[in-house]
Amino acid sequence: MKTSDFFYDLPENLIAQTPIEPRNASRLMVLSRENGKVEHTVFSSLFDHLREGDTLILNNTRVLPARIYGTKEDTGARVEFLLLKNLGNDTWESLAGPGRRAKPGTSFKFSDKLSCDVLESTPEGNRIIKFNCDGEFYSLLDEVGQMPLPHYITEELKNKERYQTVYSKELGSAAAPTAGLHFTSEMLTDLKSKGVNIGYVTLHVGLGTFRPVKADNITDHKMHSEHYAIPAETAELINNTKKNGGRVICVGTTSCRTLESAATAHGCIKECDGDTDIFIYPGYEFKCMDALITNFHLPESTLIMLVSAFAGYENTMNAYKTAVEEKYRFFSFGDAMFIK
Repeated sequence: MKTSDFFYDLPENLIAQTPIEPRNASRLMVLSRENGKVEHTVFSSLFDHLREGDTLILNNTRVLPARIYGTKEDTGARVEFLLLKNLGNDTWESLAGPGRRAKPGTSFKFSDKLSCDVLESTPEGNRIIKFNCDGEFYSLLDEVGQMPLPHYITEELKNKERYQTVYSKELGSAAAPTAGLHFTSEMLTDLKSKGVNIGYVTLHVGLGTFRPVKADNITDHKMHSEHYAIPAETAELINNTKKNGGRVICVGTTSCRTLESAATAHGCIKECDGDTDIFIYPGYEFKCMDALITNFHLPESTLIMLVSAFAGYENTMNAYKTAVEEKYRFFSFGDAMFIK
């Protein structure tokens, strides 16, 4: 298939710039994989579409305030760093801009207690930097860092917690698993009371999520790699759900990629962790996921390709056309779909 097959026309005013309040007041499109039928409702009504014995799989990654601005110690020049990957020993791979100011051997100050030295440049043009900390690194980062919001969000985020899920726990993401932003703690409690199981996995979302597909043929696209982990209790919950005839419902494409990566690598779902660069597009045979909760994704992105693989290409593109006509809110702070 061609990348252009996944293009759709989106008016700029439909790109959500701010999160809606309360979280579960967003709209929800319910899409049937069987016949492509679309139903319009609100996210708080998800309760009505789930059954006792179903299992929701949530990605409990927590977004780092990974965008930080440093002052070059010898000239005072200002440089933006975007932390990508923890290499251990207070050393990180990061983006730097403008890169010409962040050459190996330079140093930058972020606060009285946090600075860094640029150690090297990678072949891709990223920077390897080592932090010098007077205190606990993540606490200092929280003081100076900003949320790494996607480029299409231009308004300031006043409350950093609104780019975190209410169940976020494991620090390490450069972006939020946005399908989970719609849940409130009270909603999760109510779902448990109904007999819906809740399981957690971790996949640290990389900025490759937003990388455009530049290849004309989708099979020529090289996927980015992300780290994931499935704990034993979640693996057991998934296997019991399958055995008892319940549905395994992934909240977000990251949860989907985690389960499908594990099932592909091991032939089953079990306690495991590793790095995955799985690329799911039409023709892929799903091994674990039975239903998906997700947001509306960018045109020609790997995420809309994943959705098309699960819901069917025609169903997906028709649903997106309908969402535009009905003026749904798109992307990270936008509305949601439940694909069943």
